[in-house]
Parts: sequence; structure tokens; C-alpha cells
Amino acid sequence: MNRETEKFIKVYLSLEQAYDTTGYLRPALHAFKEEYVSSVRQGLETVLRTREISVGDYERLTDVEFEDDDALYEYLTSMCQYLFEAREKQPVPPN
Repeated sequence: MNRETEKFIKVYLSLEQAYDTTGYLRPALHAFKEEYVSSVRQGLETVLRTREISVGDYERLTDVEFEDDDALYEYLTSMCQYLFEAREKQPVPPN
């Protein structure tokens, strides 16, 4: 995972932010310079392809808990679709 993606996850997908689905996240990301947005996209795509983050790693970054790796990667896939594709609603992590 690249530094930009790690920082994005820590700041914008942390426990305090992850459940806020008011619609600010996508515009906030895309307000950054294109280089940063591209780096976050590339980093998320790499994480999804390699599955290099465990549930424990993600919890240390965000304080958000997932039942297992499959649930985490389902969420991250949905988040990537929301941020960079046409997914309408921002996904919410489990309660």
C-alpha cells in the first residue's frame, strides 16, 4: 500500500468518519490534485488485488473492526467502486 492510500484510509475511513455517508467523501477526495487521487486509486486497486491488509492491520489504521478478511475486502471493493466508479451510495462498515 502506498503512503497516500494509507493516509487516506487513516483520515477518511477511520471510525470517526466511516459511518458518515452524507456524501462528502467522493467530492473531498476528488478536490485534491489529480496525482493524489490517482495514487489513492492505484493504492486501493493494489490492496484489492494483493489482499495485503489484514483485518488487524485495518483496525490499527482506522479502529474499525471487521469479522474477517472477506468482509473487509467486500467493503474495500465497494468503497473503490463508490470513489472511482458509478456506485451511488457510499458503503458503510459493519456495526
